[in-house]
Amino acid sequence: MSENHGLIVVWIMSEETKLPPAVQERLLRLQQLQETLQTVLAQRQQLDLDLLDIDRALSELEKTPDETIIYKSIGSLLIRTDKAKVTSELAERKELTSMRISVLTKQEERLRSQIKELQERLQKDLRPISPT
Repeated sequence: MSENHGLIVVWIMSEETKLPPAVQERLLRLQQLQETLQTVLAQRQQLDLDLLDIDRALSELEKTPDETIIYKSIGSLLIRTDKAKVTSELAERKELTSMRISVLTKQEERLRSQIKELQERLQKDLRPISPT
């Protein structure tokens, strides 16, 4: 659905000299919101992948005996650490990552709502000049 509206925006932008300034501003705002939404979606996708990695690491640590030697990667180095410390660090990272995902999900919902409202408004604005 949004791809179709993107095509409408491209067509209208070539005719922008015929559009009222308020409509031009709404078109630009719609484009900005769509770009912001894409950025938010990309960030959330990366965080989702990070969360999967953290969960896998925690799962493996649970299966590992406490006396097992654990190394963690810091830059290009592998540093020896103990299981409890790395488990605690991963649990903290998981919590922070989950919170960031929650924030981005709310931001995504707000952006989708704003985009929908703006698209509906633009459809009303453009109806009189759209070819039939």
